[in-house]
Amino acid sequence: MKVLLDTHAFLWWINQHERLSAAARDAIDGPHTDTFVSVVNAWEIVIKAKLGRFQMPGDLASFLREQIAANDFGVLPVQLTHALAVYDLPDLPGHKDPFDRLLVAQALAEDMALVSADEALDGYGVERIW
Repeated sequence: MKVLLDTHAFLWWINQHERLSAAARDAIDGPHTDTFVSVVNAWEIVIKAKLGRFQMPGDLASFLREQIAANDFGVLPVQLTHALAVYDLPDLPGHKDPFDRLLVAQALAEDMALVSADEALDGYGVERIW
């Protein structure tokens, strides 16, 4: 199974946060799971860090690279097909987050489950693990 982490799932995993569900933990660390973070996750973290929404320890780029390597996560680049697939996603009332929409498009295009607590993503038809 291949899983893609929503940004909060990635951050909660690396911080061993209690809000990460047991099902999410099992999916991320499963013996038959290939776990990926997206370039979208890094983009979202960088933007939110610049806005002061949260702080990362030390050098942000080094920290993210180290965490991805330490957890043996693959990195999913953003392809043109991913960006174009966002256009075909339904417009869900109250859900316009561009980061989430691109993560959903990637998960659908790459046949991955998305590890996310965000129930609103279910409206996109993506397999969500939580």
